[in-house]
Amino acid sequence: MMVPGHRRLFFPDADARGLPVRLESIGYNPAQETFVRPEGYPAWHWLQTAEGEGGIAIGELRSGAQTVALPAGSGVLLPPHTPHRYGSVGSGNWGTYYLTFAGDAAANLLETLELGGIYICRWDKDSPLSGLLEDMLTRQERERDRDLFGLEASAAAYRFLLTLSRYGGTSERAALSSHAARLQPLLRWMEEEYGNPGVGLDDLAGVLGVSGRYLSRMFLQTFGLSPYAYFLRLRVRKSKELLLQRPGDTVTAVAARAGFRDVSHFVATFRRLTGTTPEQFRRLH
Repeated sequence: MMVPGHRRLFFPDADARGLPVRLESIGYNPAQETFVRPEGYPAWHWLQTAEGEGGIAIGELRSGAQTVALPAGSGVLLPPHTPHRYGSVGSGNWGTYYLTFAGDAAANLLETLELGGIYICRWDKDSPLSGLLEDMLTRQERERDRDLFGLEASAAAYRFLLTLSRYGGTSERAALSSHAARLQPLLRWMEEEYGNPGVGLDDLAGVLGVSGRYLSRMFLQTFGLSPYAYFLRLRVRKSKELLLQRPGDTVTAVAARAGFRDVSHFVATFRRLTGTTPEQFRRLH
């Protein structure tokens, strides 16, 4: 249920148009509720503070996980499927602007703009970022019916990313973007080898020619996850596709195709990360 004053636009048909960067949603929430996403969000997700203060925990959402403060004049960009939890700090309202986007060229564009990986930034009150999303939301509300092919929405998302790259400041930016770019060959390799249950940390590190310890540090800084935890989530995502695309396969067969040696481990992991069993997921979808 939306609270009074909540403004939100969805662009459900954008995916079908094949735009290189497509706006999925944009909105303003004057009373941001707490969200917990163990599997992250399926698209790139930008969240910034409009009023009040919030906090976000990124990565493994264990009790006591470190929370990063998001006061006014700050925001965070999360890659798809990055586990996170966020909510207001204290008893006051936390007002937020948010934007989600995807597209075949999104990841490469973000690398070029040095925005790859988890990106937390802050800006001054007179920065162009301060009123950018408010203006963008107002314009989309006014012009959406005339933007039949989603071109203006796509262009607006692109302009936002250019502005964020230019005016968003963070001391962690260079390290995060460097790690994200260097990890790309390994991430592509994982997409091809997820079904091999014998892959270990040494194999992953070997793809990039680095030590296991260094690889673990890169993953933690970029995604908030260990390489194993990232790979496990990838396998669960692939298993979801298999459950729906291969309805005749048993759960045991899906577990094997997704790279799990043991079906009981698969079921327990699937339930921990999604909140349902594989069979329940299949029935619900």
